[in-house]
Amino acid sequence: MNPAYLPPPPTSFNSPTNGFAARSIDPNIPPLPNKNGPIGAPNMPPTAPNLLNGPPIGQNPLNQTPTVPPHMPPKTATNFPPVGTPAPMQQPYLNNIPLSNNNMPPSFPPSQAPTGQPSTFGGGGPQMKPNNNQYPGQGPPPISGQIPLGRPGPLPPMPPNPNIDQMSSQVQNMSISGPRPQQPPGYMTQSPRPQPGYPSQGYVSQQPGYAPPQMGYPPQQPGYGPPQLQPQKQTRLDPDQMPSPIQVMEDDQRTRSGVFVTNQKGLVPPLVTTDFTVQDQGNCSPRFIRSSMYNVPITQDIMKQTAVPFSLVLSPMARLSKDEYPPPIVNFGELGPVRCNRCKAYMCPYMQFIDSGRRFQCLFCKATTDVPQEYFQHLDHTGQRMDKYERPELVLGTYEFVATADYCRNNTLPKPPAIVFVIDVSYNNIKSGLVSLLCSRMKEIIRNLPVDQGQEKSNMKVGFITYNSSVHFYNIKGCLAGPQMMIVGDTQEMFMPLLDGFLSTLEESEAVIDALMDQIPQMFAETKETEIVLLPAILAGLEALKASETTGKLLVFHSTLPTAECPGKLRNRDDRKLLGTDKEKTVLIPQTQAYNQLGQDCVANGCSVDLFIFNNSYIDLATISQVSRLSGGDIFKYTYFQADIDGDRLVNDVIMDISRPIAFDAVMRVRTSTGVRPTDFYGYFFMSNTTDIELAAVDCDKGIAIEIKHDDKLSEEEGVYIQAALLYTSCSGQRRLRIMNLSLKTCSQMSELYKSCDLDTLINFLSKQCTFKILDNSPKVIKEAIVNRAAQILATYRKNCATPSSAGQLILPECMKLVPLYVNCLLKSDALSGGSDMTLDDRAFVMQAVLTMDVNTSVNYFYPRLLPLHELSADPDAAPPTPIRCTIEKMHDQGVYLLENGIHLFLWVGLGASPEFVQSVFGAPSAIQIDIERPFLPELDNPLSVAVRRLIEDVRLERHRFMRLTIVRQREKLEPVFKHFLVEDRGTDGSASYVDFLCHMHKEIRGLLS
Repeated sequence: MNPAYLPPPPTSFNSPTNGFAARSIDPNIPPLPNKNGPIGAPNMPPTAPNLLNGPPIGQNPLNQTPTVPPHMPPKTATNFPPVGTPAPMQQPYLNNIPLSNNNMPPSFPPSQAPTGQPSTFGGGGPQMKPNNNQYPGQGPPPISGQIPLGRPGPLPPMPPNPNIDQMSSQVQNMSISGPRPQQPPGYMTQSPRPQPGYPSQGYVSQQPGYAPPQMGYPPQQPGYGPPQLQPQKQTRLDPDQMPSPIQVMEDDQRTRSGVFVTNQKGLVPPLVTTDFTVQDQGNCSPRFIRSSMYNVPITQDIMKQTAVPFSLVLSPMARLSKDEYPPPIVNFGELGPVRCNRCKAYMCPYMQFIDSGRRFQCLFCKATTDVPQEYFQHLDHTGQRMDKYERPELVLGTYEFVATADYCRNNTLPKPPAIVFVIDVSYNNIKSGLVSLLCSRMKEIIRNLPVDQGQEKSNMKVGFITYNSSVHFYNIKGCLAGPQMMIVGDTQEMFMPLLDGFLSTLEESEAVIDALMDQIPQMFAETKETEIVLLPAILAGLEALKASETTGKLLVFHSTLPTAECPGKLRNRDDRKLLGTDKEKTVLIPQTQAYNQLGQDCVANGCSVDLFIFNNSYIDLATISQVSRLSGGDIFKYTYFQADIDGDRLVNDVIMDISRPIAFDAVMRVRTSTGVRPTDFYGYFFMSNTTDIELAAVDCDKGIAIEIKHDDKLSEEEGVYIQAALLYTSCSGQRRLRIMNLSLKTCSQMSELYKSCDLDTLINFLSKQCTFKILDNSPKVIKEAIVNRAAQILATYRKNCATPSSAGQLILPECMKLVPLYVNCLLKSDALSGGSDMTLDDRAFVMQAVLTMDVNTSVNYFYPRLLPLHELSADPDAAPPTPIRCTIEKMHDQGVYLLENGIHLFLWVGLGASPEFVQSVFGAPSAIQIDIERPFLPELDNPLSVAVRRLIEDVRLERHRFMRLTIVRQREKLEPVFKHFLVEDRGTDGSASYVDFLCHMHKEIRGLLS
């Protein structure tokens, strides 16, 4: 066996990267600062135009004309008419928007819509005819619509464009209502509209009933009233007719739900929000790998012109739906997995058997390899193996091989992994009730250790360490009368004082563990220690796993900035005023390399670190999180933790963390067919070379983004083949290889690319890339680069693929019509734009969250889900209410709404909410009497209360964090925090609304085209 997958020995970890390695270095790009060793990832150039990766839009080196193969009807673009040129609407389709002027065009209900007539708008717009054809397997045809553009909203000042014509002037001079407040040059603002209950004029930074900013969010800006709750008559622009993510998701659910069969090359999967069941027939489930494009351009020139990144987001341990089968496990015994001799790709459906079955040709590198005698089988008259349908590796996209000792650390088969609880027992954690809570519910927690496929119970072991200014180990051997405590006071030189008895299972040592959990709160009840260590405690857990010759995970429960004199001591550098400025990176990068080095030591020994943070003040998460980032861990944060309020949330998070599907001591490599190669990697992992992604652990909720670039011209006939192989230890201690295969089409026409893009994957990749690069560049440069890239994507489509039409029309490709919305949401997100209204730790936390998100999580994070609870039926079999658009325009005083983004969960109650609803759900006679301080709903014995609590529970189960419920009453102090997450509205910090940003994007596109 070729030991290409063997993890490198510890001595080879002397030239690390920081988990975001790049294979190709552009000589024109300056290197990154040296954070934890030589780094290969390219730095962001200082100016935005260089970030677009392409020639000017006007160049078309291939002189392409959009063509469509006969089997694929053309996908209709979404067209937007010129501003200020109203014309009667002929089609009552989605995306038709009333134009500027008070004369609203006629609209028709669907039943009265004129059919079969072309829709023509003033200014020479294209004539669109309904397309009644359907794509094979893709539901009804796309709908064309036309959107007029209003005035751009407030954005960072852009350079003047000499080509702005009458349309742009008109855009800039539009005003929805009221005077415009004075702003610095380059800003264009939208004045607030009056609303019931609010003064119609702008208001100062604190209104009666508004407390100072809460939870790290900004004060209200002078001159901006809160957005209205009841929409007024629109006189200029109807946001309802802008492309809506809710409508896109509903359409996809209606047309693509059900069974998704993976038997075609380059088949675009349903959206992640769609409820579908995967039937594996040769390509892996989109739950494991999603691509930003399923039709790859054959040349680098087309990629540069379109600016669409070719990226993959991998979640190798993703959860499957209830009707899907787990990947089958194939055991070749001592033979081990069959592989290509040259590129080491594993046997898969893409290998072609030749020479009567004695050899096979690899589709990744074209080399031929002899078939081992034990694996030989005759071919039938079609050239297929006689046993093809008996072997998962020849027909499925995802399967697992049992690995031999050649694939194991030190050529030794592994032991079952272990979980070590590392608990801070300093004054803060004792006082908050954390230590007592954990100890009292520890048995409940460890009964939820993961059970491997085909096993009846978990055989993982557990161990316990406590620490304050010293570190304490515990012997929990089952034959002891009680636990034994050993203290290491010298934190400068950490060692493992126990040779045996540190790790044990609950069955073997239940009585001893019970006694230990009773004793720990008593032993430290009177402690006054506030100066504590952290790095020595994590090192103690690592040494314990090394001494036990096993891999596993440390769960570290920590409360305070480590200021004790020992390795890993940190200073307080809390200065939130730097956030949002060019100097913010000075407080967002680690202040010491000690935690980076510890993270590398952890991953070298298969030890992952999850941090549970209970801070009441600055804890420097940007520095201490490095140990989790490099070891493939996770971070959970509970600011101002109180056991009686947050206890259930913590216990649920710990149980979820240790029970979810997980791989230990893993190495992943992505192989591609000739012509393309993976170059850049983003996520929580470590790379000691340019190809192997090393993960001390990877769970079902992690997403790893990879950018793939051309290094040669592709052929249109063959396509692109991708194989991701994850070598890991299962929770039962079996060494396995999970193989995931994906085949994509290739194309020579841009129009084919734009028909097969996955926008959700694209935004996930861009969010990870920008979050990483913002540590080395100013926020302004990063944001300009995102806007410019999005504008180039859409401008190239307009120039090369769309029907010729008036320059005043905004034309968007059907599968990317939400690009302006999602890019604006990305720009407004706390990960990129969190300013001095946040704490440094909050900013570091959301940045790490974005870096680890899978596609499903990121879609919900950037565009939160807003549910009208007042529409919920008390019937237990009724469907949950349909989400509404994330804007205050869709909310009213009589409503009750639930907003969640995977991290925050808000319940907003209007002052006019129905007394019956309020009484049934909150147990109060009116909205004003609801107790908004408690983070839970009372358990009342009525069907509506049960239905609301069940819905909230279901929402929490869909996310991998137990979100704390925050009840917000209309016009009270927390409402600005809630409105911060209404991403279609103008931000309290002056960030653009969706409508304004769409106008700005149109202006940018026209600038590129002119």
